[in-house]
Amino acid sequence: MCPIDVNLDIPNPVVVGVTVGIPSIPTISLAVDIVNIPKIQVGIDPIVIRLTEIPDVRMHLPVNFNIGLSVLGMELMNLGLCGEAQVITEPYHPNPCEVCGPVEWGRLLREAELAEAFSSGPEVAS
Repeated sequence: MCPIDVNLDIPNPVVVGVTVGIPSIPTISLAVDIVNIPKIQVGIDPIVIRLTEIPDVRMHLPVNFNIGLSVLGMELMNLGLCGEAQVITEPYHPNPCEVCGPVEWGRLLREAELAEAFSSGPEVAS
């Protein structure tokens, strides 16, 4: 192996002179004339909604009510009511499952058959 001689001696000291400073402080001026502020007008046009009639709707709302009594986290009594509520704005004609009172099954079957016949469309003869 060949020895390598590395000499890092600096013969004369290096002096670097750096001057850091702010020659003058900048001034910022902000002038606001409070007396002569322009007027700003905001206007909203009137909104007119006209309903000539309420649309025919039959909305079904599932409901589940629970009313209970518990003491120290132990349930003593609970009453649960569940089912379906309806909001009806159309002329009311009860569905077969909505009939209250004595049921005339023959009439309901005839109405269901007629409704099915009209909903399937006209039959085409071949």
